[in-house]
Amino acid sequence: MEYVALGKSNLLVSRTAFGAMGLEKINDRKTALDMIRAAYDAGVNFFDTSAATPESERILGEGIASFRENVIIGTKSSAYTSEIISEDIDKSLTNLNVDYIDLYQIEKSSFLPVTGGDDGVVEKLLSLKKSGVIRHFGVTTESLDIALSILKSDVGWETVQFPFNILSTDETEGLPSEYEEADVGFIAMSPMCGGLIDNVPLALGYLRQFENIVPVWGARSLEELQQILYFTQNPPVVDDKFLEECRKKRRFYN
Repeated sequence: MEYVALGKSNLLVSRTAFGAMGLEKINDRKTALDMIRAAYDAGVNFFDTSAATPESERILGEGIASFRENVIIGTKSSAYTSEIISEDIDKSLTNLNVDYIDLYQIEKSSFLPVTGGDDGVVEKLLSLKKSGVIRHFGVTTESLDIALSILKSDVGWETVQFPFNILSTDETEGLPSEYEEADVGFIAMSPMCGGLIDNVPLALGYLRQFENIVPVWGARSLEELQQILYFTQNPPVVDDKFLEECRKKRRFYN
């Protein structure tokens, strides 16, 4: 497994991250726990979830309990005030059965919190970081405008999680290099394009061209996870033929 530093956070995370938000949709709890263990045994050390899926947080907490100190946990809140952040962080700590969160992300698609804002969001994050309840903080967004605003913000956001995949437009394809220059970690959500792409090696090979990108793979079964892990260890060769396949997919969908 290869690892990459998430920007100035210096969190050294596996280049394949485990998307845990969908764990609650897996009917067999044992299978969900087996998936967490299989990912960890393969070298995955970054597990990402959300307060919006509390049962998934609970399953993840159970699954990583025996090796919690060896992994990096990310979770999220869509809170728009400091008071709601306090409520959400307490719930996530309880659900995950941990006493700190490695990466706490604010889910925003309508606005980006600023220093001194009436909502108190930034000050609350800084306070939680100072007390050790969270170690680092970032933003999760589907808004390109917000993703670009993060690059100009003086808050000190350490990561962004943004949709990035083989179907990304020319407008967004330059984001990884901009974030690398700004020393902000780039986490790619929806690496399989929300299910539009079912070719794991194609999706994974495309993303591996960007060395600072960490895709979060939300595997829907143990078999799919094993396929993702296999191609993580045995990535496809990105040659002219591979790139032409990528172009075909983009032309078809875009």
